[in-house]
Parts: sequence; structure tokens; C-alpha cells
Amino acid sequence: MLETAPDGSLTVVTDDTFATVVLAADRPVVVDFWADWCPPCRAISRSLAELAEEFTGRMVVATIDTDANPAATRTYGVMSLPTLLVFRHGKVVGSIVGSRPKHHLRQSLARHLEG
Repeated sequence: MLETAPDGSLTVVTDDTFATVVLAADRPVVVDFWADWCPPCRAISRSLAELAEEFTGRMVVATIDTDANPAATRTYGVMSLPTLLVFRHGKVVGSIVGSRPKHHLRQSLARHLEG
């Protein structure tokens, strides 16, 4: 069972569920690496929640708290927040580091829906 964020649109992953939810997914997954102390992380999460609704059924939009889940953060070398990693078939195929406007996120993520 997938856990969703309080607003219901983002899939919450942890170190324990990362392999099942992200790496074994049958569609592209974007993972938002964030922390509570990161103001830009809060701003981007609102845009991602809206984009999650737009991409329903085509892409999973997931979020992982880096402070509570250090294993995935270390495994993927996340050094700056927010960091978005796009996975396809268990491999990282794209990344966005830092806060970006919603239209930029939409355009960047939509590229991973093709092919």
C-alpha cells in the first residue's frame, strides 16, 4: 500500500519502501528529496502536488524526507535541497536541483513521459 502525503497527491517513500515504490515502478517516478528546515522545499512541494494530479496514471510523484531517511539520500548522492530525481526502470534518468517555477517543472518532467 502506498502512503500519501496529507494533501493526498504525493506518494510518501521511506528508506524501507524506496525499492518497492520507486525502483520497481512500472512508470516514471520523480522523487522529491526534501527537509523540514528547507524553505525552498516547501515552495516546490506545492507545485509538485499540483503536477502529481496532472500526471496521474502516467508518472508517480513521490517525496522523501532526507532527515528521516538518510540511506536513500546517501545512495543517490543528494547534497543540495530540494533535489528531484527522475527514475525509469530503477535508474536515474534525470535530475533537477534547487527550486524551479511550476512551468519549468512541468516541462522538465513531461520529457520523461515520452518513450
